[in-house]
Amino acid sequence: MIDARDHRLDVGVRPLLMGILNATPDSFYDGGRHPDLDAQVERARELLDEGADLIDIGGQSAVTNRGPASAAEEIERVAPLVEKVAALGAVVSVDTYRAEVAQAAIDAGAVMVNDPSGLSEPELALVCARSRAALVVTHTRARPKQKLRDPRYADVVEDVRRFLDCRLRQAQAVGVEESRLLVCPGPDLGKEPAQTIELLRRLEDLHELGRPILLSVSRKDFVGALLERPPRERLAGTLAAIGHGVARGAGVLRVHDVAETRDFLTVTAALNGELELPDDLRVDDDIRWELTAKEIDQAILKEANA
Repeated sequence: MIDARDHRLDVGVRPLLMGILNATPDSFYDGGRHPDLDAQVERARELLDEGADLIDIGGQSAVTNRGPASAAEEIERVAPLVEKVAALGAVVSVDTYRAEVAQAAIDAGAVMVNDPSGLSEPELALVCARSRAALVVTHTRARPKQKLRDPRYADVVEDVRRFLDCRLRQAQAVGVEESRLLVCPGPDLGKEPAQTIELLRRLEDLHELGRPILLSVSRKDFVGALLERPPRERLAGTLAAIGHGVARGAGVLRVHDVAETRDFLTVTAALNGELELPDDLRVDDDIRWELTAKEIDQAILKEANA
């Protein structure tokens, strides 16, 4: 269970789906696709309709070949969007490492802070403690907007475990309750693709920390490195990584493609015997074929008359 202000999120039945909503022009996958507030709110509606349990709103791209937006610009991007998305009835998370941005988003209705920097600003934990917002603690040895060149780990999984344990204790020391904490292993953050893959192979080791695992593998570099494909062609690889992570106990899935991920999880659960099936399970005729029965008849008639 995750406590997030006045919300209680159950991660025991199935993984929660966290839909990604970027209010940035330069995100690695969907930058600029939703250029204004109206388009971003419409995208939030789509994510909710597709089955998102949470919406993660970000106003600062993680790409490292551009400088950071100012805190004021980040607040301008996220606070109005958070307010409107929360008004839709959504459970809203804000993706930020800045304490002042987190506070503005919480004031606007966010109930969770997804910090991709591993508490690079310790004050952010204080903001969560005071507001009772949930906090995602992420592993990374890189500073925000920084790419590590040739990162070295004697044991990447042990480094992740120790780092997260330290940051969890740090957050609790300033008043963040344990029930409000999640951990993210930080795929690709301060890690080369092979290191990320080694980490994900041993994801279950992080259950020693005692908190739900948020898995953020959607269209990431390690998938691109394996498949030699750009971000827009990494959905199949992403779903493979998600299946691997769910089998190892990931509790929250941060994804761009909510509908496809939901479908993947539904079929997986049915095949694993985790989903109760009705005796009369059938596919409706209107979705059985791409062509309707009338269109098929017309195609046959056209061929006969050719």
